[in-house]
Amino acid sequence: MFAENFEDLRIWQDARKLVKEIYEAFNSCRDYSFRDQIQRAAISVMNNIAEGFGRKTKKDFAHFLDLAKGSCNELKSMTYASEDLDYLTTSNANELRNHLTPLILSIGALASKLCQQLHCQKQ
Repeated sequence: MFAENFEDLRIWQDARKLVKEIYEAFNSCRDYSFRDQIQRAAISVMNNIAEGFGRKTKKDFAHFLDLAKGSCNELKSMTYASEDLDYLTTSNANELRNHLTPLILSIGALASKLCQQLHCQKQ
């Protein structure tokens, strides 16, 4: 495998940093349901990477990476909503998106690599 522990994965490390950024950015947001949703999506990225890593097969890991990638895209979408609702400035929203885009690509690349090793087709 490419790492001994999920903590060794750069994508997990980046997801962990993202959790902190999201929590800090929305700490004072009074729209509690919005804040809860965006924080849960951030945690989901980090946890799905860790959970998938701990599964028995590469196929399972690839599935959990797909879930993590989906949560990243949810976060990215929510940054637009947070900007439209004036929860974040355009600058802050762009900064978060600039961290999300490479993470989305990296998670997708690892999932594709696993899938290639399994000779499966990703959609």
